Amino acid sequence: MFKRFLAGLLSIAASVLPGCDAISMNEFKPGISTAAEVRQKMGAPSAEYANADGSVTWEYNRQPQGVHTHMLTFGPDKVLLRIEQVLSEAYFAQVSIGLDKAQVTRLLGKPARTTVFSMKNEEVWDWRIEETNPQGEWYFHVHFDVNSGQVVRTSKLMVPGP
Repeated sequence: MFKRFLAGLLSIAASVLPGCDAISMNEFKPGISTAAEVRQKMGAPSAEYANADGSVTWEYNRQPQGVHTHMLTFGPDKVLLRIEQVLSEAYFAQVSIGLDKAQVTRLLGKPARTTVFSMKNEEVWDWRIEETNPQGEWYFHVHFDVNSGQVVRTSKLMVPGP
């Protein structure tokens, strides 16, 4: 009985937690919020990227269960400049043939899963994504040539729901 109750609580928590990020992200205001405030509410970022202009971008990745990866950019003064949800069509369109794995990671964040297809000589990275017409779970895939480590194509796939 207790195990079922605990399993139910965990299930509810897992379904509510992705929404917590959206609420927290909406609380942050570019030009006002600081890196210290973000770290206090969101915890440590999944990754940090230094930018040429002296700013830094923090990755808050909610893969593999979530459908968001937020990139928060802070100026040299540690004040928030912008928040971007990068698992979107605008960012998928920037993934082009010839990009390497580091460039794709910087653009979309860490993937949910990587799979090697040795017969095709491809390594495929996927991200679970949000779709406006959800009939199942949607994934965005980036296909890399195993030898060069460069993008050869992208694809999307819907896995039908139950």
